[in-house]
Amino acid sequence: MKRKSIPTSVKYLINALLVVAIFLIVNGMIDGGTISRYYTRIIYKVGIFVIAAVSLNLTCGFLGQLPLGHAGFMAIGAYTTGLITLNMDLGSESLNFTIALLASGLIAAVFGVLIGLPALRLKGDYLAIITLAFGEMIRVIILNLDFTGGALGLKSIPRYTSFPWIYWLCVVTCFVCYTLVHSKGGRAILSIRENEIAAESCGINTTYYKTMTFTLAAFFAGIAGGLYSCYIATITPGDFGFMKSIEILVMVVLGGMGSIVGSVISASALTVLPELLRAFDAYRMVVYSLLLVLVMIFKPSGLMGSYELSLGDFADRLIGGGKKQNRKKEEQ
Repeated sequence: MKRKSIPTSVKYLINALLVVAIFLIVNGMIDGGTISRYYTRIIYKVGIFVIAAVSLNLTCGFLGQLPLGHAGFMAIGAYTTGLITLNMDLGSESLNFTIALLASGLIAAVFGVLIGLPALRLKGDYLAIITLAFGEMIRVIILNLDFTGGALGLKSIPRYTSFPWIYWLCVVTCFVCYTLVHSKGGRAILSIRENEIAAESCGINTTYYKTMTFTLAAFFAGIAGGLYSCYIATITPGDFGFMKSIEILVMVVLGGMGSIVGSVISASALTVLPELLRAFDAYRMVVYSLLLVLVMIFKPSGLMGSYELSLGDFADRLIGGGKKQNRKKEEQ
């Protein structure tokens, strides 16, 4: 007899309850002082890089392209938020921050369209080189503008970033990316990753889907940059160099290209690990790099591969397993 699985709506409800429960617990611990300010700042940084890694995974893991200029979009978002919060006062911190983050995401998305249309006509190494050039171009332009502070950057940016802001924006980013991938458009995106020529022959508008995915990734990267500027309070062009793009790319590859949960886990681990290894001082980066090498040797597909973790699916398997065991006992 075929068992009845848990309805999809119930699975979504279970996952939603888990998300709310995590927020209430962690936020309560932060407000109550159980989590110190030092660890709270680490949690903020984890959330920012989760948004950046998940958004990059859209382009790398699901679309199958290799951009190396993600830090450029973060820089656009960071400086947009910094300039708006420093020069605009609507009488409400929440309203100021909301407008600043939206502007950061939208401006980054505009640049995503401008760079995506010509760049995504290229493939492989050529795409990586042109997006790398774009990221460096943005950094150099910011470095030579007066209103961005030049090499000194922006200072005394209001610290609007808080745990609720970061947490719920992480949730929104993961939800939007997951929903997109599992939609009709998501199947088109995955088909481009598998075989672009075959996708075109089936009537899929590859230029549209590639540009749309690249633009959405840029939008969330801009949001991550905006959160970063109001977290760190002082930003300089050097904060968004080539190595920042590589750092985010490593998070995607380590977690698994094509796994949103993998990006969340790897972004969290690679952000926390250097802090845990501070006791080793000079050797901590050696240990950090060695761990990355070992993971890539023994798990080249990444920690999660293309697997997505869901509490609803886990409960479904658990109930199904329990029913199977009960049937075996009855048969015996």
